[in-house]
Amino acid sequence: MEFREKEAIYLQIAAYVGEQITLGKWPADEKIPSVRDLAVDLQVNPNTVVRAYEFLQNKSVISNKRGIGFFVETDAKAKIREYNKERFLSQDLPEFFKSIYLLDINVDEIAGRYQQFVADNYPAK
Repeated sequence: MEFREKEAIYLQIAAYVGEQITLGKWPADEKIPSVRDLAVDLQVNPNTVVRAYEFLQNKSVISNKRGIGFFVETDAKAKIREYNKERFLSQDLPEFFKSIYLLDINVDEIAGRYQQFVADNYPAK
């Protein structure tokens, strides 16, 4: 995983976990990788993964079953989408609008590229 400098690593890890859940790779009510396993996979300090998991617990996306591990909540997909949508609309979209305005990019061009992106990356949907 390539980490971006402008965002805390634990938030990027939380986003990664959210993506796995949203894509159905980690289904509802199923166990997710342990803190240690995910830390090894992502080559980060386990404390960073703990912080990401705590963040997701606070958002009711995952829960900790003591002695067993972390599990995906039943309504995790909806919670992730709700959080990500609000974050995107309030933070990312204004920056996107600014960029397309300054670069004089036509909305039709954006729509065409969006359709191509979806076709190339998410053909099953």
